[in-house]
Amino acid sequence: MPIKDAAWHDRMYNNRALVPDFADHFEHWKNASAQARDTLKPRLDVPYGEGPSETLDIFPAAKANAPVVIFIHGGYWRSLDKSDHSFVAPALRDMGACVVVVNYALCPGSDAQPVTVPDIALQMARATAWVWRHIAEHGGDRNNITVIGHSAGGHLAAMLLGCDWKAVGRDLPAGLVRKTMSISGLFDLAPVRKTPFVQGDLRLTPQHVRMASPAKWQRPRKGVLFTVVGGDESPEFLRHNRLIHQAWGPKTVPVCEELAGLNHFSVVTDLTRVGSRLNALAKTLIELPSA
Repeated sequence: MPIKDAAWHDRMYNNRALVPDFADHFEHWKNASAQARDTLKPRLDVPYGEGPSETLDIFPAAKANAPVVIFIHGGYWRSLDKSDHSFVAPALRDMGACVVVVNYALCPGSDAQPVTVPDIALQMARATAWVWRHIAEHGGDRNNITVIGHSAGGHLAAMLLGCDWKAVGRDLPAGLVRKTMSISGLFDLAPVRKTPFVQGDLRLTPQHVRMASPAKWQRPRKGVLFTVVGGDESPEFLRHNRLIHQAWGPKTVPVCEELAGLNHFSVVTDLTRVGSRLNALAKTLIELPSA
């Protein structure tokens, strides 16, 4: 048995160290995102709230009353930006979706306005509520929303499936989000709290872990979560993928797969590749009945 000390946690969770060419992936995302914005002419930086970084980009579908996909980026809740992830929009739009790529404030924030992981989860709930209230103005069907997230975004997608929407807004339907996909998500924040290279920014407390660990929640009564992880990711990311399937069961998590040959960064790029397993799973999820 390995000694699960600070160094072990850093080895298991530091994806940039595990993928030496991570910068090449980021450069591809940046270039493909710029091209997507140039080609699709989205509406950029639409505010969904008044807080820091509470903006989103909308890539309307070709046809009205389209299913909606909200995409939440990763970066350990402390880095990256929606502008780095416009590259997912063309493939999802080709599936007939109106695509919304959302931003959120990054940990740790500032002394005057600190940001925690639970804070970001609430921002994502507010962003999703904004989409439900306003996406019809952009050709989207507010009653058919799918949420897809990568890494930290995969964690946030799972949280939205379990969200108490009536606590967010009395006008919101209880089943606002019924279809979610987590790509390389984390579902128990207890080991992340023990990981030095991120804990300095995240400043996770035991209370944060209890509040924001979906694997410790009762399973959502309605809706589905598809979970995937790259087969070349660390043993801990593979374990998290299995963990939420075990915690919520196959009815709520009917898809739980390791995608061979993919690492923590190439896996999200695979979402955009027609013919890939992940692209097909996204299409299946989008086409599921929303009721």
